[in-house]
Amino acid sequence: MMVRPSSSGLLVGLLWLCCWGAMAQTGAEYMAYKDPKQPLNRRIKDLMGRMTLEEKIGQMTQLDRANVTAEIMRDFSLGSVLSGGGSVPREQASPQDWINMFNEFQKGALSSRLGIPMIYGIDAVHGHNNVYKATIFPHNVGLGATRDPELVKKIGAATALEVRATGINYAFAPCIAVCRDPRWGRCYESYSEDPAVVIQMTDVILGLQGEIPAGSRKGVPYVGGKDKVAACAKHFVGDGGTTRGINENNTVIDRHGLLSIHMPAYYHSIIKGVSTIMVSYSSLNGKKMHAHHELVTKFLKDTLKFRGFVISDWQGIDKINYPLHSNYPEAVLAGVQAGIDMVMVPFNHTEFIGIVTDHVNNKRIPMSRIDDAVRRILRVKFVMGLFENPLADESFVDKLGSQVTNLISYTKSSKI
Repeated sequence: MMVRPSSSGLLVGLLWLCCWGAMAQTGAEYMAYKDPKQPLNRRIKDLMGRMTLEEKIGQMTQLDRANVTAEIMRDFSLGSVLSGGGSVPREQASPQDWINMFNEFQKGALSSRLGIPMIYGIDAVHGHNNVYKATIFPHNVGLGATRDPELVKKIGAATALEVRATGINYAFAPCIAVCRDPRWGRCYESYSEDPAVVIQMTDVILGLQGEIPAGSRKGVPYVGGKDKVAACAKHFVGDGGTTRGINENNTVIDRHGLLSIHMPAYYHSIIKGVSTIMVSYSSLNGKKMHAHHELVTKFLKDTLKFRGFVISDWQGIDKINYPLHSNYPEAVLAGVQAGIDMVMVPFNHTEFIGIVTDHVNNKRIPMSRIDDAVRRILRVKFVMGLFENPLADESFVDKLGSQVTNLISYTKSSKI
């Protein structure tokens, strides 16, 4: 007697055949880096094992949005885009304008061979201050005067939410400079001349990124959800102690002074899971910080065990030599070898990528240095959840400019 198969059995069989046929046609394979169930280090290792040298150097490159297209993101596998001061999609751009721009660039990145999402950075240093109608908070000098780390943490959380309202996922904040000379033109960006106060104010990182889970490994970046952003402690190190307060000048100090005044806030930022650290334009005892291997690699990475990535300042590599951009290949060599992982180019990505490629091919930059940089960049991206949620979350659009009420309520209740 013929047994007729059930309709459910036929359906399962047809689905299996369709899936098998599709895999056979496309040559699809399991990629561990795309599997959120896999351990972080396995995902990083799997992805890096698939990357070419060109793709790795692309991840180390950050370009200003004015010079970016979706095609550039795809073709060069660029790791990051930024908005420099005043670099906006259009005048009085709405949150939707920002989101549309962000998603366009991100879709370009996702269409690259390996689909590595970008990270987008902006100076959100006292609220989302480069965006029209955002909530603007006092500068750090005013916040430091409150001696209220809980308030600063709430401001960090409010800022993160408004940054996310525009699709952006990375804030170049906080500035944890210890201003030792009020003649410094950027003293208002410093929480205090007292390193103990600056240490307290690093709680803003917990607001920007989220509270790190108990038992987390120290030094490993942490970003806790879609309403949080990657933070950036800056400017490493000694930018607030330059001679006569001259901006980008030389800080003359002994090791005890460096470790007791300018370094403690970085140590506390690392403990709190800060994702990135930006290098200072200034020099330390005559050595440009952007070329300072002893402090960037030996101390920050090896001694303090920082596991996020180190980023240059705007054209920071170009400023290693004078005049600006002179002897650029040697400046790139010095900066990358110092331990800078991501370089804010921000105009000519092809020049930078070509120079780094030549240095690697000529064995002036070892492949291990490139791999260290890319591993750190990918670690932050995986921790942020970008491989699972790369595009802007439009449910936050109405949060821009909405955060002042909650903070007024807090400040009133906290003073009663």
